[in-house]
Amino acid sequence: MTEPPYHVAILQVTRTGADADGYTATLACMLELAERRPGYLGRRSAVTDDGDELTIVFFTDDEALRAWHDDPEHRAAQHLARERWYERYQVHVARVERTYRFQR
Repeated sequence: MTEPPYHVAILQVTRTGADADGYTATLACMLELAERRPGYLGRRSAVTDDGDELTIVFFTDDEALRAWHDDPEHRAAQHLARERWYERYQVHVARVERTYRFQR
């Protein structure tokens, strides 16, 4: 990861359970799309204790993050996700000013 400042999109999703294979394939394509964008720094994914999916995507700046968000292929996937795969979701977009680390 790079040193701050950088921008993140944090997506928390509760899925409907419909078409799991289609969701998995589309998610992989959207993360690959992010990786190809200028300014992409990386991502982290986890499942919360209550079963929600949490994905954090890191970009150098807001412009790079918005370019990924506004990509036509990504827009189409967002629409499909709202129709088919997401029961609900929440997105947080933030500028990271500083980080703290510990490593043994």
